[in-house]
Amino acid sequence: MTQTYAALLRGINVSGHRKVPMAELRSLLEGLGHRNVRTHLQSGNAVFTTGADASEGELTTALEDAIEDRFGFRVDCLVRGGAYLAAVADACPFPAAELEGRQLHALYFSGPPDVERFAAIDREAYRPEAFALGDRVLYLYVPEGLGRSRLGEAVSRPSLSKGLVVTARNWNTVLKLVEMTREG
Repeated sequence: MTQTYAALLRGINVSGHRKVPMAELRSLLEGLGHRNVRTHLQSGNAVFTTGADASEGELTTALEDAIEDRFGFRVDCLVRGGAYLAAVADACPFPAAELEGRQLHALYFSGPPDVERFAAIDREAYRPEAFALGDRVLYLYVPEGLGRSRLGEAVSRPSLSKGLVVTARNWNTVLKLVEMTREG
């Protein structure tokens, strides 16, 4: 049985550092036995189909190891199934259809975040910005964009996601990955 997944790479191709060309990423994923490999943008988004009987965690570890072998540095990755990505989009508590992609982000976590840590954030101090936690995801509404967001900084503090890999995508990318995983 084949399944379609998205691989989300964290912190590559930023300011000329940790370069992972998308053509090489596609080749690397194909070398791992995956099919129908496609990438989106240069910031580390890939979609692939596999018949491998492996968990998201096992697929993630294999990809991280392969990147380190090929490029000489380790990259944190998350691999998520298409059904999960669609569920994240469907569960968004903000009016996504009414917002620009730069105003809404999904911060994906490698595991469940510690809800108590996020409860300590004074939400009123950041209005109109807002966030909500979901299934291994944090939805972040930032009307002026992430670059100017004080709340974005607050929810990205390493102490809040201690021990977890976190990578963010704007809502346009979230929807594009859902579309690409549906295409199989």
